[in-house]
Amino acid sequence: MITPEPHALEPLVRELHRQATPWLPAGQGSRLHWGAPVAAGTTVVSCRRLDRLLEHAVGDFTVTVQAGMPLRDLQTALAEQGQWLALDWPWGSGAAGEDSGSIGGLVARGLAGGLRQRYLGVRDQLIGLALLRADGTAARAGGKVVKNVAGYDLVRLLAGSWGSLGLITELSLRTYPRPRQRRGLWLQGGLAELERLRQRLLTAALAPELLDWWSAPLAQAAGQVANPLGERAAEPGLLLSLASVSGAAIEAQLQAIVSEAEAAGLHPQRLDSERLEAFRAVALGPGLTPGLGLAPGLASRQDAGPGLVDGQGHGQGQRWLLRLGVLPSQGMSLLGESALAGLPLWLEGGSGLGLAWAAAPQLPAYRVEQLRRRCQELGGALTVLEQPSGVDLPAWEDAPSRPLIEAVKRQFDPSQQLARGRLPGVRPGPVRSDS
Repeated sequence: MITPEPHALEPLVRELHRQATPWLPAGQGSRLHWGAPVAAGTTVVSCRRLDRLLEHAVGDFTVTVQAGMPLRDLQTALAEQGQWLALDWPWGSGAAGEDSGSIGGLVARGLAGGLRQRYLGVRDQLIGLALLRADGTAARAGGKVVKNVAGYDLVRLLAGSWGSLGLITELSLRTYPRPRQRRGLWLQGGLAELERLRQRLLTAALAPELLDWWSAPLAQAAGQVANPLGERAAEPGLLLSLASVSGAAIEAQLQAIVSEAEAAGLHPQRLDSERLEAFRAVALGPGLTPGLGLAPGLASRQDAGPGLVDGQGHGQGQRWLLRLGVLPSQGMSLLGESALAGLPLWLEGGSGLGLAWAAAPQLPAYRVEQLRRRCQELGGALTVLEQPSGVDLPAWEDAPSRPLIEAVKRQFDPSQQLARGRLPGVRPGPVRSDS
């Protein structure tokens, strides 16, 4: 991995283009092994040294940063002004974002987490960005203010592009006031009753900050880590978070939800802010999830296989990490799938997006393929972010819009140098090492 000084980045990219060398944009390099492999011999170009906060317009609630700045560092800086980016730590970051990766990398993979329920995804929080194209040409899209409607919306196009369209060098994002009050609710009971409550909560006056389905194994792990949940520990449930400047507003909403849940035969359990974070750390933070293998943040870098370990993006770990998506109305159906039996899973109640993971012995490859087919039947898709060594499932399948995706790729990268073999929405084929 090449980590040039900021002034040397553009000349380096121009030289790679002149030599027709395939290359892969990177930030901190913490999750390069996620997704489809890239061609052997690919040069990884990191913007790790582009790590400055350029401008924080506190009154306008916007911030402009270089793309290599770690998310944890940015959140710390914003907290000093009572603000934050309304984004979860990426999976594997640790409970306090110890390995959160860069802002640019987070945007390139389109990550947001369960907080998308209230604050939408990272693409919706982007205002503008700067990038280097495959030939080293510097370009900008969007601006530094929220109300910017000039030109094509290339900003959203880059979010979730996996480095296939350019190297993001600078980003402008909207910030939010840090919530003064946050409370949670853990709900268990019949899936049909939980589904009816989920539907109603999506239209509540105080919009949930978080509304996630949790599988029974993940719920059981939360019961062991955060607080014993008694005989209901091994049942799936809904995790709800409310945030506001007013503790009274949260309390009134919680009381109404608790009353409704109990009337429906559900079993609600209140969570103060500390217990809520302990719950969420089970899905996003470090530690060994009992009986479930490696949990986020536990594996060492050697275990997880970050970087282009074998030159093609295959990690050398012994676990699965799957990104699932279904229609939001089908989340309850997904929880009952036999292919997910025994696996930790969280699924955003409003978007139908989530993650499941497992140690290699727990999940045969055929079950992943079965789960992928089921996600497609439920109106969604499955992405393989990590897979054990020796397994070679495609990271993703062709999207219906594949012709359009490939046309956009040709416009941005006519020589097909960027992230060769890794174009989201296009089923990966055999990677080539020739240039």
